[in-house]
Amino acid sequence: MASSKEYLQFILEQLSYLEEIRYRAMMGEYIIYYRGKIIGGIYDDRLLVKPTKSAVSYIKTVTYELPYEGAKEMLLVKDVDGKEYLSGLFNVMYDELPAPKPHNKKKSLNNQ
Repeated sequence: MASSKEYLQFILEQLSYLEEIRYRAMMGEYIIYYRGKIIGGIYDDRLLVKPTKSAVSYIKTVTYELPYEGAKEMLLVKDVDGKEYLSGLFNVMYDELPAPKPHNKKKSLNNQ
């Protein structure tokens, strides 16, 4: 089941206190970026975030779920109605998130 654009728009509105929130559509789901880092995504109309130590400490009731079959477990964010709560969650997670991977430039045949 793909996620709805309505749920995406709802989550983006809930994150409106934060700057630099971006998303990318990927196979019917949405990857969420915060300040250039992947923080989680929307999968089957569920907000799932990476299981950082700070996120586990911040979320009241921790529930691990799979975004899709074969993926690593992520944390389900049940409390999506509180803008301050979601902003706080994203802010505490940010420093633990891996830096974006640099894009590899294709080698030219002339550079070998």
